[in-house]
Amino acid sequence: MERSRSLVGMEVPITGSDSVKWIEVTVPSATPATSSSSSSSSPFAPLTEDAAACAIIGDPPTYLIWRIHKSQPCALDLVELCAHKEFPRTGIRILFPDALCPFAFICKDEIRCTSGNLYLLYALTVSGVAYLFKLRNIYTYESCSIFPSNDLIEFNLQTHPHYGEITAVAATSGSLVIGRSDGSVSLFQLGMFDQSAPDFVHELRDDAGIGRLWGFISRGRMVSPVQDLVISEVAGRKLVFVLHFDGMLRVWDLLSHSKIFSCTMSSTPLPGATFLRLWVGEANYDTSVIPLVILCRHALEVDMEMISIYHLRFSVGDRIIFFLEPSMQNIPSEEGKFIDVKLTSNKIWMLKQDGLISHNLFHTKTNLEEEHCYALQETFVADQLFQSSEHCLDDLLWITHSLFSTMKEQIVSFVSSIFLRRLLHPGVYHNSVLRTTLQDYNKHWTNSEFQSLTVDGLKKEILSLIEHEGVPESPSTLIYCWKNFCMRYFHYWCKNSAPYGLLVDSSTGAVGLIRKDSLSLFRCLEDIELLIYGSFDELGDFVNSGFDLYGDDLEREILFEVLRCISSISQQLGKTASALFYESLISAPIISSEEIVPRLLKILETGCSSSVAALPISDLGADGAWEKELANHKMLRKFSVDMLLSLHALCNKASSWSRVLDVIESYLKFLVPQKMTQGVDSEVLFNINTSILVQATSQVAKVMFESALDILLLLSYLVNISGQIHMLHDDISRIQLELVPMIQEIVTEWLIIHFFSTTPSESPALEDFSSQLSSLQIDSNIDRKSWNERLGKCDFTLAFMLLLNIRSSSGDLSHLSLRSLPSPRSFISSVRDFTSWMIWGSTGEESSAFFSHSTELASILLKHGQYDAVEYLLTIVDAHSRKEKLSGSIQSSDGGWCTLHHLLGCCLLAQAQGGLNGIQKEKKICEAVRCFFRGASQALQSLSSEAGLPHLGFNGHVSSAAWKLHYYQWAMQIFEQYNISEGACQFALAALEQVDEALGPQNDSCGEDPLNELATSFKGRLWANVFKFTLDLNHFYDAYCAIISNPDEESKYICLRRFIIVLYEHGAIKILCDGQLPFIGLTEKVERELAWKAERSDIAAKPNPYKLLYAFEMHRHNWRRAASYIYLYSARLRTESVLRDCPNLSLTLQERLNGLSAAINALYLVHPACAWINPLLGGNPLHNEHYPSKKAKKMVEEQSSSNDAQLQKLHSYVDVEKLENEFVLTTAEYLLSLANVKWTYTGMQKLPSDLVDLLVETNLYDMAFTIVLKFWKGSGLKRELERIFIAMSLKCCPNRVGSSLTRTHGLLLTSSKDDTAIHGSIDPDPSTQQSKGSNRWETLELYLEKYKGFNARLPVIVAETLLRTDPQIELPLWLVHMFKGNQKESYWGMTGQESNTATLFQLYVDHGRYTEATTLLLEYIESFASMRPADIIHRKRPSAVWFPYTTIERLWCQLEEMISSGNMVDQCDKLKKLLHGALLRHLNLLKVDSDDALSSSVR
Repeated sequence: MERSRSLVGMEVPITGSDSVKWIEVTVPSATPATSSSSSSSSPFAPLTEDAAACAIIGDPPTYLIWRIHKSQPCALDLVELCAHKEFPRTGIRILFPDALCPFAFICKDEIRCTSGNLYLLYALTVSGVAYLFKLRNIYTYESCSIFPSNDLIEFNLQTHPHYGEITAVAATSGSLVIGRSDGSVSLFQLGMFDQSAPDFVHELRDDAGIGRLWGFISRGRMVSPVQDLVISEVAGRKLVFVLHFDGMLRVWDLLSHSKIFSCTMSSTPLPGATFLRLWVGEANYDTSVIPLVILCRHALEVDMEMISIYHLRFSVGDRIIFFLEPSMQNIPSEEGKFIDVKLTSNKIWMLKQDGLISHNLFHTKTNLEEEHCYALQETFVADQLFQSSEHCLDDLLWITHSLFSTMKEQIVSFVSSIFLRRLLHPGVYHNSVLRTTLQDYNKHWTNSEFQSLTVDGLKKEILSLIEHEGVPESPSTLIYCWKNFCMRYFHYWCKNSAPYGLLVDSSTGAVGLIRKDSLSLFRCLEDIELLIYGSFDELGDFVNSGFDLYGDDLEREILFEVLRCISSISQQLGKTASALFYESLISAPIISSEEIVPRLLKILETGCSSSVAALPISDLGADGAWEKELANHKMLRKFSVDMLLSLHALCNKASSWSRVLDVIESYLKFLVPQKMTQGVDSEVLFNINTSILVQATSQVAKVMFESALDILLLLSYLVNISGQIHMLHDDISRIQLELVPMIQEIVTEWLIIHFFSTTPSESPALEDFSSQLSSLQIDSNIDRKSWNERLGKCDFTLAFMLLLNIRSSSGDLSHLSLRSLPSPRSFISSVRDFTSWMIWGSTGEESSAFFSHSTELASILLKHGQYDAVEYLLTIVDAHSRKEKLSGSIQSSDGGWCTLHHLLGCCLLAQAQGGLNGIQKEKKICEAVRCFFRGASQALQSLSSEAGLPHLGFNGHVSSAAWKLHYYQWAMQIFEQYNISEGACQFALAALEQVDEALGPQNDSCGEDPLNELATSFKGRLWANVFKFTLDLNHFYDAYCAIISNPDEESKYICLRRFIIVLYEHGAIKILCDGQLPFIGLTEKVERELAWKAERSDIAAKPNPYKLLYAFEMHRHNWRRAASYIYLYSARLRTESVLRDCPNLSLTLQERLNGLSAAINALYLVHPACAWINPLLGGNPLHNEHYPSKKAKKMVEEQSSSNDAQLQKLHSYVDVEKLENEFVLTTAEYLLSLANVKWTYTGMQKLPSDLVDLLVETNLYDMAFTIVLKFWKGSGLKRELERIFIAMSLKCCPNRVGSSLTRTHGLLLTSSKDDTAIHGSIDPDPSTQQSKGSNRWETLELYLEKYKGFNARLPVIVAETLLRTDPQIELPLWLVHMFKGNQKESYWGMTGQESNTATLFQLYVDHGRYTEATTLLLEYIESFASMRPADIIHRKRPSAVWFPYTTIERLWCQLEEMISSGNMVDQCDKLKKLLHGALLRHLNLLKVDSDDALSSSVR
């Protein structure tokens, strides 16, 4: 008969069981080394195999789990756990001197338990040495220590006479029973008697004669070797059941040492089978039956095994009588071996590599051949890591390319996110497995380093490894790298998590699995899971799942057909579609989840859009990839046809699509999280039961989520092909408007549940004060201390936090506080209760809001710093509420909408302070501000302070405005606390909008209400806060607006002072002077503050306050006051430069010039009658009245004592002329400083003649002439000009001045004596100050030509100076031309201006230059004689011609004296002759002209 096998449960891993730290304790050996070494070559006992078992001791039970590993044959691992505590982090590892047999027995030490010894441990090595350990509390042992010898009994079985090797061993308290290869059974009462005592050893044999004493006498009929031993208690007597190799079963009484039963077991269906193991169940005193289970193995095929179940009847009297029933049950292994078997009162549990099988020991007609299967974790891990099929990763690549065909550059990060999430999924993540896998990639850590890695740290390490292995930009290469990584990981996972044995607690029905490095329990499936997992066998036919469906048979058939269609769609898309959809909901989506479904439907209709190039051609090859694509197209065509036929058949069976939709809607109700009413008030602690519940909840949530997604895909597919299946418009509308929203809500609910159950908690930020406080462990709750340390680890998910905060629980959830492990079926009610609490809360009441319990969950998570989880939860709820258009009703009814946004705002604000920078931080802050504004509602009064809102001090009812006022102030303070001025400013402004209404007359009756105060002062404080925040943001214009908006005058004035100070510090004080700020009633205060700042600031401060005052007044068109401040700046520069002996004098002088120039320009804008200023030296009395001077007294005294006369002068008014005079003198001082000539203007000089001399000496001629023209008039001006030109002429004389040419400096004045400019820009480069010309003669010519208009005698002065200085000098031609003037004047002789040819002629004669004098005279006489005919008439006028006859006579006399003295006789004689001839002709001409003039007058 074929046996039906249905999936009824699955494995649930226990969190933390894979991370046990071992305390290694070494066993001292008293056995001689020779014995040990000899036994190692020929083992005396069974060889080491992987083995494990659990001893359940006490009430409440303590579970002692021991393991022996084949890879570590000399070690025995022992872990002690209790269901009401968390899984222990440490265990004891006992290191033996020799390899161990796969046997250990643990029991309670009944005799010495009061002395501290809790347990007894029996063990046996392969060399035949038996050990009895008297164990104390595990945590009392120290690592790397020696086991106390007084707590250890060691006995070498080889020292006892024997006739064969040990083949089996069993133990009970005080007794060790061994079976040998010769069939004998020996009892050693180890721990009860001394080894030398007579009763220490008993050999169990058929005869009781003397041979029993001597051991060498014949044993009678030979028996086959012992295969297995089991000690069981029946009717208060300990019996040992012995299974021999030939199938003989014998039962011995350990007390009487006699055999009480013997029979040969009936043959099994396996030909030539070998009997291997024996298991004995508990005696059922009602039926008087003891179940026996024997494992047989085929002699030829090792993997072919069979379990045979026998019923041994017994009767109790003076002696126990057994009778073996002839009937038996045979359970073949089909594939694989049996790893372990356990018996309970009515079931047999059989562990295999592919699952756990349960079978009824006492079957009835209804369950005759029924088996139930429990899935192992290997299946789940393989699915999670895409290892269940070799094509899973190829499908992932195909579908990913199809979904994100337009965004291929983002595929890499999306795919990596999927793998990382699944790799670190609870139940998949294994501490040692991941570390071993990373070691294959040369990633090595110490134990402490690896244990310190958080989830984020692990993600970074894994991602960097994957990116290093492949090409980050190539999705196919990346998936190939992930494939290799996951293959390695899954290989190590299976190796490190190999199943060793079963844990069965008969008292509670708990069934667990002991793996190599972990521990897990089994749970039963939910009703809907039974339908999903057990609906179809390989042919797709319905199999009874045990799930009761409502409705008639037709509705059941319709549902089964729907499920078949869903299964077809799921198989077509593969297991990767749900992974992609889930990731799009959890992570930052590349595309929204709403777009995923249409794209998946497009794949169902048209296939994947990826080209052949997108496939991993390196694996398949080009031909293989092309063949795969063709196969996919063929499969798509088959799917489309089959689906169309199935849907038509479904519609025909239901007679209409409306009925099909009714069935689907009824089915959807089973997917909705059930509402459970909470009752008992208790506290849930962190223990093994909570860990199991969280893992089971994640498994259920995953199934529900995927099932809801499958239905969503089916309904969407029906809508897409509605025309082909003849679906009516009403049915389509029903799907779109009713069923799809219902499914979306179901998907979202199970998504959140799965998210909580699988998402690791965030590690607390280092700067988080609350986490630092919790790390101090002030709280006395030990469990909370424990889970606080687990934050940030993969095995501590968000659901643990929620569970630990449940105060109310149902009767089923109370098992979490029980002190034993739960049965598989108790999981169902626990998961339902937990999911109900998460979705519906403790009451389970209906609410118009989606996920109304979200705010309570968010508050819990927020309290523990899980900000990312809070943001995700509330964002999903808010988005779904908006989609359902419920926001308005929520806000108006119970305030849930406002509470949601308040919590979301707290979360976003905390995230912004958690290390974010740049755009991400700004985005979080903006979102937080928006959420707080939305959350301003009195409904928040119900929130606890843990939600971020303290008690506001209201007594009784307050208005909405009053509530908002204080709420906005609270938000302002929170943002200010985090130094987020932008958000704080917005809430300060929002609070200002509520002041008038909140503090109006209607609130005057508040009595002791803290809001009862003056609105003016309240607004003043708020505006002062606005000012502070805007100033922190450098929004100076807004800060000033806050100042002028402040109604509190005192606060306003304080803010103004702070405003100016900050502007100075930031170098932004110019904002006061650019004319953009409206000085409404603050002009004088601003000026006063600036003046006070200027007076008490260093004169070299930048920006300079005096310049700012100048600009401030200029923008206000207050020209005179502007000139006053800038002149005061110049005066302070002059005074302080003298006192300080400033090294950068030229720069200071340049600043003084700029100040004076600005003052002059300002006064030119004023009417001339008002163009004067008060220098304001010492500050405005108004300023000093409010601000006492803080200058050093000594400095003031020095200034007053050294500058009394100067101060007296400066107190007088200053006009433009005085400013110009000072400007000119300061300019001269500046130019001299550039030439390194020191001269200081003190303001007391009358006529600075010495300054002119310095300027001329320094070749600063322009400046010298400027000063002369400015300060001298009339004869004084002429005299000073002559002095200058005398000095310049002397510099031109070779015998007085060197030949080096120095460029001279020009300045500000023009050559016109009527247009004298006295101020302008100064070029500090002396090289640019030289006037036209390249040497001194050119300079002299230039300036003489320029300034001879001021003094006509200047050419005479120059020529006289040159001739006097150097009598032999040849006057320059340009100078001679100045004397000659206009050539036309030569017609009238040597007449002309003061500097004429007669003067030049006289200078020649006076200085002995007779040749030049004669030549000049002859030139003019000849010119007079050669006049044009037209001008002769003019010459003949009376007194028309004049020559210096007196000087000519002197020349004549001088020539005669020279001739008479014998000096230059020839030359003088020649000159005399020339002079004589010229004069004779000239006199004759004059005579003729005179006669003509007389004759003309007579007429």
